[in-house]
Amino acid sequence: MLDKEFFTEYSEASQYDIQEVVGKGSYGVVASAIDTHTGEKVAIKKMNNVFEHVSDATRILREIKLLRLLRHPDIVEIKHIMLPPSRREFKDIYVVFELMESDLHQVIKLNNDLTPDHHQFFLYQLLRGLKYIHSVSLLCLMDVLMALTGEHSAITAHVFHRDLKPKNILANADCKLKLCDFGLARVSFSNAPSAIFWTDYVATRWYRAPELCGCFSSKYTPAIDIWSIGCIFAELVTGKPLFPGKNVVHQLDLITDLLGTPSPATISRIGNEKARKYLTGMSKKQPIPFTKYFPGKDAGALRLLERMLAFDPKDRPSAEEALADPYFYGLANLENEPTRAPISKLEFEFERRRLTRDDVRELIYREILEYHPEMLNEYLRGIDQTHFVYPR
Repeated sequence: MLDKEFFTEYSEASQYDIQEVVGKGSYGVVASAIDTHTGEKVAIKKMNNVFEHVSDATRILREIKLLRLLRHPDIVEIKHIMLPPSRREFKDIYVVFELMESDLHQVIKLNNDLTPDHHQFFLYQLLRGLKYIHSVSLLCLMDVLMALTGEHSAITAHVFHRDLKPKNILANADCKLKLCDFGLARVSFSNAPSAIFWTDYVATRWYRAPELCGCFSSKYTPAIDIWSIGCIFAELVTGKPLFPGKNVVHQLDLITDLLGTPSPATISRIGNEKARKYLTGMSKKQPIPFTKYFPGKDAGALRLLERMLAFDPKDRPSAEEALADPYFYGLANLENEPTRAPISKLEFEFERRRLTRDDVRELIYREILEYHPEMLNEYLRGIDQTHFVYPR
């Protein structure tokens, strides 16, 4: 009965035996299921009326594309996407993920006996995943053409997650963590118009870096994700959120209560005039030593945490630099961590255009066909290859 309620007219529904609904939200419903062909336990995310709002549909497109391209042990894996019954009229999407047992929010909430070893291993996985997504290489069209002659060069780009929080980190009982929910993520383009790339909502407030609180008008850097990971790590260590701000001003007050007021040099670099005046007029606060604020906690962990929670983004370590910290001695293996081949810059051309509902539907259908190779070649033969990434 649950199967009939969960699935609509999708023919592949018979392959999955729905067990129970494990999550609901504005995006739709997630159910655990068994793949009857393989016996594997999976999670199926059902997204309803995807194209009602183009912005929501674009977010879904971005997430499924990124998760197809970013394959890493610390990132949740899409195993399959069901083929819709109609290419031009479908409304719902069913994405089949690997099944994870819980999320880090629940782990923190339900476990008051996490050890320093847990803290270290959790942070290691989070930073390893960040290192991977922050160091993606992109190939532009000229690079692709040069590659045909055996000569090509890739530019290092960054995928920003932009919404890291405990609920967006999946967890298993064996302490394995995986980053998920890449709907707000972006790939940096050095020549991208900032109005398109940087202006929409980013990061749940409690895990939002100061530069996302109206402080800086400059282009964001991977340091925004490092700050979020720092907040998550502090929550792991203490069992409660570090900066539970009620609004942006309260958020800045909580941050400066711990870190002290920023230096005049840092304030002078703030592009937002109101934020600059607010911080300049703030009563002088002295930073609280982390050893005093987090009594009895591992000194090495606190030294790294303090680096990640630097007010000025330029003072935060990269994920790679954080992994090289002595805190991870004997655990991190920087030489053997997974990397990936460069990604064509054309994959993200849609980010630079204003999409219609039909545009997004076609692009999502194209992504779905990546999981149906028997139909992909036929599809490609039937479209204009000059509009391969952005079909009309």
